[in-house]
Amino acid sequence: MSFLMRSLAWLLAAAVTFATLGPPGLRPHSDLGQDGEHALAFILIGLAFGLAYRRRRLAIAALSVALIGLLELMQFWAPGRHARLEDFVVDALTACLGFAFAAAADWAMARFGARTVASESPAE
Repeated sequence: MSFLMRSLAWLLAAAVTFATLGPPGLRPHSDLGQDGEHALAFILIGLAFGLAYRRRRLAIAALSVALIGLLELMQFWAPGRHARLEDFVVDALTACLGFAFAAAADWAMARFGARTVASESPAE
């Protein structure tokens, strides 16, 4: 399962990198608007990486914020793209929110999953 989650996280990161730095005409568009698209993409990034790298979640979250900043700065050299502080803030905050959702999911599974397993064991 870990290999699958890590593969999914990295494929998602590659897709977001292409959408961020690739030709504007090839970038997918939706009815969410630019901030909504950024929020959805990066909340999924945070969730995927948060579930894929559970033991290093805080370090990966910090590294993700740094790489999101680098990705935004790289747009200065990408033709037809623009780097904006607003995009960085939306991307970084929603990625952190995705990491928080991953931590909450782990907490809920540990808390309620253990209770389910304990209640299914035979009584002595």
